[in-house]
This record gives sequence, structure tokens and C-alpha cells, in this order.
Amino acid sequence: MPGPAGPAQAGRVERAVVVRRLLAVDRGEGGLSSLHVRIAAGLAGVTERTVWRWLADGREGRLEARPRQGGFVVGDALWEVLTQAGGNVAELRRRMLRAQDEGVLERWGAELVPSLATLHRAIKDELRAGRVLQVARAASGRVEPSRYDRALAELGFADGANGPPVMDGSDAEPSRTEGEERLGAVQAAARARVSGGVRLYAPGARLVSTRQVAGVVEAVGHTVAARGIGCVYGDTGLGKTVAVEQALHLLPARVPVWRAVVGVRPGLPQVRAELCEALGLPPGSLTHRAGPADQALAEALAESGVLFLDDAQRLSPPLLDYLRQLWDSPGCAAALVLCGAGSERALARAAAMRSRVLTWHQVSRLDTEDVPRTLGLFHPVWEDADPAGLVRADEQTARGNFRTWAKITSHVCAARGRDPGAGGLDRDAIDQACARLGPYP
Repeated sequence: MPGPAGPAQAGRVERAVVVRRLLAVDRGEGGLSSLHVRIAAGLAGVTERTVWRWLADGREGRLEARPRQGGFVVGDALWEVLTQAGGNVAELRRRMLRAQDEGVLERWGAELVPSLATLHRAIKDELRAGRVLQVARAASGRVEPSRYDRALAELGFADGANGPPVMDGSDAEPSRTEGEERLGAVQAAARARVSGGVRLYAPGARLVSTRQVAGVVEAVGHTVAARGIGCVYGDTGLGKTVAVEQALHLLPARVPVWRAVVGVRPGLPQVRAELCEALGLPPGSLTHRAGPADQALAEALAESGVLFLDDAQRLSPPLLDYLRQLWDSPGCAAALVLCGAGSERALARAAAMRSRVLTWHQVSRLDTEDVPRTLGLFHPVWEDADPAGLVRADEQTARGNFRTWAKITSHVCAARGRDPGAGGLDRDAIDQACARLGPYP
């Protein structure tokens, strides 16, 4: 699937590219809508109002921004520090002074520390120009996926054809534009390899973005933008963790992501220690002192970001109530994503926490009709397999479970390695691989 045609600079799609695409859509048969402008604003990292202003200038022939006048300019590195400081300009200047004393100020693209008034002016100029300070903005309304895909295709930032899902390529990190990184997965076009060590069981296997993955990406994206609590649940082996990791990877790079895994039958000290470690707090000095630890966690969660808690079904009602208290603390700006098979049942036993969940998303099984093309993308060994044989194996053994198909793929590859001269994958070869899984595939 081809990616966006426009270049990206400093992590955002350039203004000229955005304006050209919007003008092209405006001249088309369907015309321009507010949805097109909303997507373009997200790609460019500015507000919708700014994109409308760009569009007005573009209709008059001005595609590029007017050159800035002289003076101090807040670059991307300093803007990132300002975001980490919660928008506190005085704190930004204090950090700049410390960096200057340590001789590392140039890493932030600044040669000197301006006065506080100058720094305020420069930041206000950036905000008036449309630069977004908040790391996540509440969604103004849910968009039907088909409309979203159609608008993306009309803008030319992604292919809107109903083709097969797109998979990861080689182990090397592929080159990606901002358009793909932020919005491609909404139409199953995620290309980045998921972090976290996903077992694919066979050399040459690749992660595949399916319809199920795209649904998780949309649900997690809305939860993070609204700074709410989300629960991703479903049977084991359906790819819940993989899908959430895809969704987190596709968030803008400036959004902090904290990952924590719940241990087996954890107690409150263990959960507190895990949270401290995930948020980068010193666990050795905090975990045995409940008051300071809770205060430090509350201060860390005042930063806009997202905490991903896997295997949340292991949390007891008192532990879920502890998480609820953290998210109820004043100033909490973080989103919380809970994931796990049975996590919805665990939340059902904690009424106060359950009532605060913004998004519930159940991951379904792989559709039988999608099995042949999805497996062909997952591993080359399936490219020439008989589609009818794959459908039959899915109905009798895999039942839409992607982890089961990964194990079947491993056994098929092993058989091919033992007999390199074997022909295409016939029914017997698939049946033998399925039999390797025993009574509990």
C-alpha cells in the first residue's frame, strides 16, 4: 500500500503539502468538508482554525508561511520541554538555566536563555500561529470509519481502497511519514513493528494490521485524546496486546507512554512499585512509604500521557479502587488503558472503577473469510496455499485465533525445512501441522 506523497518536516506534514491537498479536494466533485480540515490539522500538528486560515491564504496563492521576524524562537526541542513542564513557562526557563550551567543548552536549539518576558512572547507567538501545546485533545465527535477512510483517500495521505491489510516488512524500521504514523492504522495500515517482544514463532513472520487491530487503534486513540479510562478485552490469543501496542506506537511521539504488567496475585505494594517503575519514579525509596509514593504518582500522572496496564484481570477490586483514587486526584491528565482476557469481569466487580471507564472494546476473532489473505501477509509460506484448505483449518482448529495460526505456521515452516523439495501446501500438510497442536490448540 503506498504511503502519503507529501514530505514531512520536524515530525509534521508541511503546510504547503496540506494546503495543496485541501485545494485539490475543494476543486473535486464532493467538495471540502470540516472532516478533511480536521484530519489535515492532526497531520500538521496545528489547530483546525489555523488550517482554515492556511486554506484562505492558499486560495489567494500563498502556500508558504510568511517569514518570521527576528527574535527568539521556540524550537521543537524547547517545545517538548515546555510540554513536559505542563506549559509552565517559568519552569521552562529554570530548566534552560540549569542546562546552560551544565553546558548542554545547545541541544535544545538555543544559544542563550532569554528573559521570562521574551520567553512568554515567543510561546504566545507559537500558539497564535496554531502550534498545539496540549499533548492530547478531546475528540469533538466520533467519525464513522468509512467516512474517515474516504476523507483520507481524497486527501491523498493514504490509500482508501478496500485492499488486504498491510503488514510489517523486514525487521528494519521502515521509513514512515507523519500521515502514516498518526492515521494509517485507522484503515489497517500500521507499518511499525510493535515493541514488547511479540512471539511470532516462525522466521520471516510479520505483524499484520487487521480489521480487529484498526478497531483497537480507534478505541485507544479516542480514550487517550479524552484522557479517559479504556478497557480492551476478549479471549486469549486474539492479539489484544499487539493491537494496543500498535495503537500506542501510532500516537504522536510527544505523548508519553508508560507500560506496566500486573504480576500474579499482586498486593498493593507490588502494584505501587510497578507503577513507580513504569512512571520512572525511584521505587526503592518510595514503595514502602505509601504517602510519599501516592503523592509522587499523582504528580507524575498530572502530565498528559497514557499508562498501559496489561493483564489487568489479575487486579482485585481493592487494587482497582486504588487506581480509581489515583485517577480521581485533582490535576490528573493521564489516560489509562487496561487490557487482558477477563479484564471486563474484573472491572465488573469494582463498581466505582467500572463507572469511570470511558471506552469498552472487545477484540473479536479473525473473520474466516479474511484468513487466506491475512495469512498470506503474515508469512510467505501461505502465499500459494489453497484458500479452501485454510478456511477448513480455521473452522476445525484455529477458530479465528491468531496465536493458534502463528503456531500452525511454525509447524508448517518446520516441515518445509525438513523437506525443501515439497510442493505446494496441500490438505495433508495443513492437517499434520494442526495435529501438532494437540487437544488444546
